[in-house]
Amino acid sequence: MSSMVRDMTKGNTTKLLLEFSVPMLIGNIFQQIYNVVDSAIVGKFIGADALAAVGSTGSVNFLFFSLCIGVGSGSGIVASKYFGAKEKDNVKRVVANSCYLMMIASFIMGLLGFFLSGTVLRILNTPENIFAGAKLYLGIMCLGIPLVGLYNYASSMLRALGDSRTPLIFLLVSCFINIGLDYLFVCSFGMGIVGAAAATLIAQAISGVGCVIYSYITNEYFRISRKLRAFNSRIIRECIRMGSMLALQMGMIAVSCIALQRYVNGFGSTVVAAFTATGRIEQIIQQPYNSLGMAISTHAGQNLGAGNHRRIKEGFSKGLLIAFIFSVLMLPIMQIFGEQIISIFVDDQEVLALGATGLRITSIFYFALGSIYVSRGVLNGIGDAAFAFINGFVEMVGRILLPALLAGSLFGVWGLWISGGLTWFISGLFAVIRYYAKFGRKKNSRLVEF
Repeated sequence: MSSMVRDMTKGNTTKLLLEFSVPMLIGNIFQQIYNVVDSAIVGKFIGADALAAVGSTGSVNFLFFSLCIGVGSGSGIVASKYFGAKEKDNVKRVVANSCYLMMIASFIMGLLGFFLSGTVLRILNTPENIFAGAKLYLGIMCLGIPLVGLYNYASSMLRALGDSRTPLIFLLVSCFINIGLDYLFVCSFGMGIVGAAAATLIAQAISGVGCVIYSYITNEYFRISRKLRAFNSRIIRECIRMGSMLALQMGMIAVSCIALQRYVNGFGSTVVAAFTATGRIEQIIQQPYNSLGMAISTHAGQNLGAGNHRRIKEGFSKGLLIAFIFSVLMLPIMQIFGEQIISIFVDDQEVLALGATGLRITSIFYFALGSIYVSRGVLNGIGDAAFAFINGFVEMVGRILLPALLAGSLFGVWGLWISGGLTWFISGLFAVIRYYAKFGRKKNSRLVEF
């Protein structure tokens, strides 16, 4: 067995979660640092309008990526279940068949995103002064979706097997290449938004291809015989069942983010720039929760396969405690140093003031955000497809309705950030309720059917 593979069905739960999540956290933080550096380069070397143009595409990008992310995550859940049950051949079947699914899904979404990018940005009411830049950036990024899909496929399979270190290695390589190419293309060559997008695509290609090749060389589960590489309808159905629900979950969240972006765009490019800056910071803040959630998902999936429901519950309680501690630590930082944090991106005083206050508002809701990731990790890990739909629907409704109610005459522009925090709170509450509906009974002989 590969030395990177980790069996999470035995051993200290807290130690396992931290050992698994820390490499992912390091990688995710580096990726978000890249996003910050990318935004800072765009904002300071090209201008606030360019920053707003790039930022206005974030939710649309996520929508087009959501199918690939869902396929990868859903297939990873299926693989972790078989790994926990010690069914080696079925793990290899999932590794092979999920690759077929990912490549098909990523090429379809890449083409759709490229041809529909302008239409979607028009629907979003993107300000005219940033529309051309946003359309150009979004179109280029959509062409790179298959590259994102390749890395997402490999990393999802590796994490299902308990290996969070190999994806970290290639993510770090990608981030450093991305930052270097950003400076080269944008600062030295003056390529503007095209340079920022090209740097990202090249880095993604290197990380995706490199991760797959390295996994084949070092991990026995990627070296698959012809018999196990064959198309397997049962495995495909399992991956599609879970992957499609996760893709739907993420798609609904993306649609809600797009709806919110439309409200933001209506306030003009200054607010768009401030909202983009706070969004970049919140992406960094979410990484510990995200890494913890993925660790809990793998832990739950493997222990489901092993039939150990007690350890699944233990993973949930330990995860909530870790999320609470991190939330308490982050709150005073955002309250005190808001202006200094936003100044990383822009020098415009109006944008600084808006962004700093926005951070102070949303930081109040960080623990609610953490509870979403912890509950989602457990429920997705056990294959609760119904929860995936419920979670996505609740977030979509919250992000569509709350800004309309709060960002008008009631709270003005501050309603944009307040609605985001309240959406976290409502979604987190529903996620915890769903968890206790599944695990609150004393006996749980059958939690889920894959």
